[in-house]
Parts: sequence; C-alpha cells; structure tokens
Amino acid sequence: MLEVAQCFFRIRALGQKTGLITSWGGGAFGFMRSLALLGPLTVPQIAQMRPTSRQRMQRLADELAAEGLVEFIDNPKHRRSKLVQLTRTGAARYGELNAQLIAIASTMGVALDEADIRKTAEVVRQLSDDVKVRSERLG
Repeated sequence: MLEVAQCFFRIRALGQKTGLITSWGGGAFGFMRSLALLGPLTVPQIAQMRPTSRQRMQRLADELAAEGLVEFIDNPKHRRSKLVQLTRTGAARYGELNAQLIAIASTMGVALDEADIRKTAEVVRQLSDDVKVRSERLG
C-alpha cells in the first residue's frame, strides 16, 4: 500500500511537470477519461466512481465547462440531473493528453515484461476491490 501511494505521488509530480496535471489537478484528466470511455454521465455517477465527493466533481465539471471542454445536456432519465459530455474541444484535448500519457508510459518500466506489468495491475486491482468492499461494509 505504501509503495503504491509513493508511486502515485511520483507519477502525479511527473504529471505536473509534463502538463498532464493542470491547474484543476489530476482529476480533470480522469473526469474526461470517464466521459471519453463511457459517454455522457451525471455528476453523481462520476463521483461514485471516485473516492471524492459529488460537490468536488460538480466544481470540476463546472471548471471544465468554463474551459469549453465539457457541456451539460438534458438527461432523458432525469429532469434535474443533467448529463455531462465532452465537447469537440474536450475530446481533442483528452486525445492529446492521452497520447502524452501513452508516450510517457511506453518508456517507463522497460525492465519489466508485459506479464509482470499485467500481474502487478491485477494485484493492485484486487487490493483496490477489497478495500472498496471493506469500506462499503463500514459505512
């Protein structure tokens, strides 16, 4: 757990230096990634996917909308809860950021083979799922 946290903070620092993490923080890329992969979502749906509050995700959605990267559209399933979707500008920006991330990631861990990386990702995913289940039981 401590190694994962340390790795995360080092990756975040690299992201800040390369521009992948902007003045909005790292959440902007993840927020846009969710929309790019899953399509339009409500702010509460996005917040449920992350260890953060709905209010934080609403502020982030508002900031991204002010930048022209996302827009709020009518939700056919709920009158008051709008859907958030990437704008064309947002989709292009997400593509640029994702390409930068892939370029950086492709040069990292070169001493590890694909099987090691896949196994490590699976172990971290299993630990994360276990933590989520335990957290849900507590609260």
